[in-house]
Amino acid sequence: MTDYVKFFRETSPYIHRHRGKTFVIALPGEAVCHTNFTDIIHDIALLNTLGIRIVLVHGARPQVAQRLEQCQLESQYAANIPVTDSRAMECVKDAVGSVRITIESLLSMGLANSPMHGARIRVVSGNFITAKPLGIREGVDFQHSGEVRKIDRTGIQGQLNDGAMVLLSAIGYSPTGEAFNLGYEDVATQAAINLGAEKLIFLGPESGLNNASGSLLKRINLSQAQRLLEKNEDNSLNNTLQGAYQACLNGVPRCHLTSYSADGDLLGELFTREGTGTLVLQHSEEVIRQASIDDITGILELISPLEEQGVLVKRSRELLETEISRFYVIAHPEGMLIGCAALYPFAAGKAAELACVVTHPDFHNLGLAARLLEHLEDKARNDFQLKTLYVLTTQAAHWFQENGFMATSLEQLPLEKAKLYNYQRKSKIFYKHLD
Repeated sequence: MTDYVKFFRETSPYIHRHRGKTFVIALPGEAVCHTNFTDIIHDIALLNTLGIRIVLVHGARPQVAQRLEQCQLESQYAANIPVTDSRAMECVKDAVGSVRITIESLLSMGLANSPMHGARIRVVSGNFITAKPLGIREGVDFQHSGEVRKIDRTGIQGQLNDGAMVLLSAIGYSPTGEAFNLGYEDVATQAAINLGAEKLIFLGPESGLNNASGSLLKRINLSQAQRLLEKNEDNSLNNTLQGAYQACLNGVPRCHLTSYSADGDLLGELFTREGTGTLVLQHSEEVIRQASIDDITGILELISPLEEQGVLVKRSRELLETEISRFYVIAHPEGMLIGCAALYPFAAGKAAELACVVTHPDFHNLGLAARLLEHLEDKARNDFQLKTLYVLTTQAAHWFQENGFMATSLEQLPLEKAKLYNYQRKSKIFYKHLD
């Protein structure tokens, strides 16, 4: 019960923050086939119950492929885009209609002892998307394959204002009365941009994006997203990342890439500090600033675990109070401190010691420590006219070397620091010239 109450209290800020906001959630057709799909729908229904305005966009690629096979028709692609002739378009209509009905039926569930009991969600679908044909490109006529031309913002907003969930299929209609096969990623991206959504969420088979070593990238900015797009060869992942990139570029503050296959990942991404997938940010929201006396408790919470492990030299609250002007912190948008570092200029010479570089364990691998280091280097160079930074470390030698520091000896350390060197800790000494 204690853990439950603690978890419920920790989610409260997110519940308050998300209420009344518009989220566009994009589901591929593969998610509809997955064993976890019913739970995904239950989680989306819960978001609606919490007062979040939901626009749910679904794809149907595997369902379309299945119907083409049943009709003994081959799937045709050019530049990884489907070529949809008249016969294929009939299969698209059949598959999309079937998926939409499946989703609507699950959202209509209200059995006792089920997560949907008493939900009474009203789902609205319609001709909210005006499409245009892709036309002929490099000699290929894409026929009934199209792209989004316009989103009926007023119509969708009206339904959301009335408390309904809007369900958008990957089909659009032209003023001439034709139907076009669209990419669900394009529909979701354009819907998020045109509706001014707070979030665009792509659900995929994996939890998000991984770095070169296979570790999950918790958070990336637009520059990082662009670099990943340039070197990534996974077309399905590229489509969702491209959608997230375009959405952020056009005003959507946050886009999320998370999993439909792992139970609870959607809720974990939205209601926990550490998240479960990859967050793509329109701009970095953490603020680096000089610490104040009010930050002492937060700094102690950051450094105490490392002091207990012997990674850092222990600092008392009293010492921190006298040295607080030396500290700089990274403040999360919610107000909590998620990183700190200190700069101690030496009395003699144009040098300083960089110390106590720490980031919260929930925010590792986001590049925050490197940003903090860059900020302090700028301070040292421009504000204090320093030429050299020194650092003493027992466990982060490789990280400092990766960030331009070079090994040196105790004899090269400024005398006032060398006199205080702790021979029991045997810290390695590094320096970096500031250009």
